[in-house]
Amino acid sequence: MNNTREVEVVVTGAGQAGLSSAYHLRRTGFVPERDFVVLDHSPGPGGAWQFRWPSLTYGKVHGMHALPGMELTDADPARSSAEVITEYFDRYERAFDLRVRRPVDVRAVREGSGGRLLVETTDGVWSTRALINATGTWDRPFWPRYPGQETFLGRQLHTAQYPGPEEFAGRRVVVVGGGASGTQHLLEIAPYAAATTWVTRRPPVFREGPFDENLGRAAVALVEERVRRGLPPKSVVSVTGLPLNDAIRRGLADGVLDRLAMFDRITPDGVEWNDGRHVSADVILWATGFRPAVEHLTPLRLREPGGGIRIDGTRAVADPRVHLVGYGPSASTIGANRAGRAAVRDIRRLLAGEPVAA
Repeated sequence: MNNTREVEVVVTGAGQAGLSSAYHLRRTGFVPERDFVVLDHSPGPGGAWQFRWPSLTYGKVHGMHALPGMELTDADPARSSAEVITEYFDRYERAFDLRVRRPVDVRAVREGSGGRLLVETTDGVWSTRALINATGTWDRPFWPRYPGQETFLGRQLHTAQYPGPEEFAGRRVVVVGGGASGTQHLLEIAPYAAATTWVTRRPPVFREGPFDENLGRAAVALVEERVRRGLPPKSVVSVTGLPLNDAIRRGLADGVLDRLAMFDRITPDGVEWNDGRHVSADVILWATGFRPAVEHLTPLRLREPGGGIRIDGTRAVADPRVHLVGYGPSASTIGANRAGRAAVRDIRRLLAGEPVAA
């Protein structure tokens, strides 16, 4: 039996980027379930936020911007960010009647007939004239490979699996990664652990002073330049540096944030450098970031020789029917809001047969 259903637009993912896109589709006249559908593989509302560790309270979250059309007000900074933002996303979906379908896994997007795309999912096949891909990065944690990694007798885990600091009590922990997650993990774990060691590929850059609008635009421009060239995107945070707040200053003063260069190999009982230095460890925590979850787009052959998907605004240069929201320069929460609006504007032009060039 052919269970293919037709819509004008399919939105994959219901995090900040997907909900923003769905909001702008609805606001401009598209009707959920008739003109567009939102598919999300998570068990409930909240996007990647629902999986964050309990100790990441809302007060520790920096740069969380409200979704369009509904402010997030009166949130208790001491509550888990997973709880606060999941509840907010749930209210948002219901307030705008976005009718998110979940859990639905998108397996592949490929060329259909009549200029349409086929979106193959665990909920059947959707035929669509345009796709907004908002699948984020949480499902693709990046695990670097180092010699001897498979011989380590302790525990290895990634930020995506981080359970909170209490589980590291009495353990010797090596934290790998120079981003915000790595420093947050270190500062949390240090009071519980027997010892912590911080290693990064490059020396961390700490940023003094406020992060104003001009700095934000400059950072986004650097990320945007990479995706325009078809290179894999870097996160906006990677080009802004780490904010030098009170917690970071304390960590630097008490030695928790004394950074070592990246080790050369992993041994059964720790990590080792070519100069003979060895650090014993019970746990290696990889705070090494994430990669875009775009494998389902492989049949469309969007990747450039540089390894990334070249985009103009949010539109895939190789296929104007495909928009990537929350990818590269729009990976921040405020960027995702703006990109959702831009993607819908371009899709309306595409569907009307109008030029969509920037």
